[in-house]
Amino acid sequence: MSDSKQLPDVHVQAEVLVQALPHMQRYDQQVVVIKYGGHAMGDRAAAEDFAEDVVLLEQSGIKPIVVHGGGPQIGKMLEKLGIRSEFKGGLRVTDEATVEIVEMVLAGSINKQIVGWIGTEGGKAVGLSGKDGNMVIARKATRTAVDPESNIEKAVDLGFVGEPEKVNRDVLDKVLSAELIPVLAPVAIGQDGQTYNVNADTFAGAIAGAMTAKRLLLLTDVPGVLDKNKNLIPEMTIEDCRRLIADGTITDGMIPKIETCIYALERGVEAVVILDGKVPHAVLLELFTDHGAGTLIRRG
Repeated sequence: MSDSKQLPDVHVQAEVLVQALPHMQRYDQQVVVIKYGGHAMGDRAAAEDFAEDVVLLEQSGIKPIVVHGGGPQIGKMLEKLGIRSEFKGGLRVTDEATVEIVEMVLAGSINKQIVGWIGTEGGKAVGLSGKDGNMVIARKATRTAVDPESNIEKAVDLGFVGEPEKVNRDVLDKVLSAELIPVLAPVAIGQDGQTYNVNADTFAGAIAGAMTAKRLLLLTDVPGVLDKNKNLIPEMTIEDCRRLIADGTITDGMIPKIETCIYALERGVEAVVILDGKVPHAVLLELFTDHGAGTLIRRG
């Protein structure tokens, strides 16, 4: 192929880089927390795209922190070991046998797999869980559900499912100052010394709030928040979120995600984005182009 045929492609690449410049400047030296989960994690090509995105962020002066989930992988391992698992209120009921498997899968295999992917793309990542350096202290999560027989709201015991009570940012500050990329498994320790399984969205929101992140990105299996006609809502405020939960537009598993967004925004995170992790290079599209890749949520 001659040089003349290659030149337009080169010019297009240069133009793309120039267009990304103001976005890069906006995020320079800022913390961006990315919750990586859903079925995008199980796809090798999508995982490599994600790792490339994270390395490019770090190379361009951004401080990415990755928080990962692992629900499908935990489910497979529990099935393999013959341990029954049930869900209440969208959260996995976690008994003593289950919490050991949860920690093994999250803080072990998945965590190191993501660290490995980032390393393959030329980045330097370090895998941690909320237990390391007492980064996240959790308390037992409390949930209620309406009993179908009596129609009375009752407390639901989720076992060793926790919620972040306190975040100590010292370890993360040190890791980031060493120009390493923290990859965090959502497992934490309680004041009682017990290990708790923490919902990855909730964990990411707590980390983003403690680090006063510029952005919290929640990568999911859907394009973002949808209206009642299943159309994407590109931008929302906290007030919009509460209204759409109240009128039944936002339902099921999207409710805890939105609650996490509100929590993070109220703790100083500038904006939160819910976006589809299956879209190639979704993180770069969201941060470095004018074309948002999901639903952007601000305080108001």
